[in-house]
Amino acid sequence: QVQLVESGGGLVQPGGSLRLSCAASGRIFSINAMGWYRQAPGKERELVAVITSGGSTNYADSVKGRFTISRDNAKNTVYLQMNRLKPEDTAVYYCNAVLKVYYGGSYNDHWGQGTQVTVSS
Repeated sequence: QVQLVESGGGLVQPGGSLRLSCAASGRIFSINAMGWYRQAPGKERELVAVITSGGSTNYADSVKGRFTISRDNAKNTVYLQMNRLKPEDTAVYYCNAVLKVYYGGSYNDHWGQGTQVTVSS
C-alpha cells in the first residue's frame, strides 16, 4: 500500500507564511508528478501547484508569485512554501502523487488525507 502523509497546516494571519510537506511511502516503483490541490467549503477541489519528476512546475494563477512547490526525489517528498497568504487561501490542502507500484504497471493517482490551512486575523 502507498501512503501520503501531509504536515504543516495550521492557522496563520494574513500576510504570513506556511510550509506544507507530503511524504510518500510504501510500495512505490516510480513517481511521476507530485502536487497540491485544495478545497474550500462549498467549492470544488482545485489544482494549486504541480511538479514533475524533472522539476517542471505549474501553478494556479491565484498563487503565482506567492507559492513555491519543490520536491526531494530521494525522499519521495513534495513541499509547498506559501507566502503572503490571504484569507481566500483558506482550504483543506491535499497532496497528490501520480505513481506506479511496480515495473510495467500503470501510473495512478494517490491522495493524502488533507491538511487544514486557515488564514485569518
